[in-house]
Amino acid sequence: MSAKVYFSREITPEKVLEMYKLLGVELPGKVAVKVHSGEKGNQNFLRPDFWKPVIEHVSGTVVECNTAYKGERNTTAKHVKLFDYHGWSRYFASEILDAEGPDLELAIPGGKVIQKNFVGKGIEKYDSMLVLSHFKGHPMGGFGGAIKQLSIGVASAAGKAYIHGAGDPAKLWTADHDSFLESMADAAGSVIDYFKGNIVYVNVMKNMSVDCDCCAKAEDPCIADIGILVSTDPIAIDQACIDLVYVCSDPGKPHLIERIESRNGVHTIEAAAKLGYGEREYELVEVE
Repeated sequence: MSAKVYFSREITPEKVLEMYKLLGVELPGKVAVKVHSGEKGNQNFLRPDFWKPVIEHVSGTVVECNTAYKGERNTTAKHVKLFDYHGWSRYFASEILDAEGPDLELAIPGGKVIQKNFVGKGIEKYDSMLVLSHFKGHPMGGFGGAIKQLSIGVASAAGKAYIHGAGDPAKLWTADHDSFLESMADAAGSVIDYFKGNIVYVNVMKNMSVDCDCCAKAEDPCIADIGILVSTDPIAIDQACIDLVYVCSDPGKPHLIERIESRNGVHTIEAAAKLGYGEREYELVEVE
């Protein structure tokens, strides 16, 4: 059977919660809610008030990890300050997973490029995860969605460099590009294994720039908002988002498609599907 991806064209905080409930999944134990905290200066990231109903529903703790590049999120002290500035800590309990070392090493026995992944040891406090992704373009990955949140998003600062460098942190920005994309797919699988599949994914296709929320100076959105998607399959939900971009009639879509294709973004989905923790075939269930 193909994976189910629920889709609504209505984009509101209340609709996110309604769509989550449609899955009928109860995330067990203590829930880590993975968000993108948004680089300081970025105008496109989804604010904490947008995610508030669903985070409160699961009684989750908002989690993030530090970055491997300079900015306002590359140290715990700066990241905590930005959490407060953007309002995350105003609404929710929050944690920087790699605030204290050493990192937790997750094995990837079936990894194509990397056989280990480094995540913040704070992840050990949690039993399940809610992955809240803002679907948009990305300067390196072509696009950012659920798989990127699982991989680069959950990796510690050192882990991010390891993934970007395809196993060699010294090649942070210079590794073979497809090997970097495959490393993201490898790393995402290790997080799924860690939580034994107790993860739910929400992708919101809103404020879609060709740039990521990690960019302090990002392009403005180039394409109209499309909707909310939810699934228990990270590959299917990302594939569905890509497909919705291609079939939409918005005149701005060629700019976003060029970003995705020029970075071979779909290769991350291809690599993830070969690893077997989800599938590209899906049933899109549209919800009024």
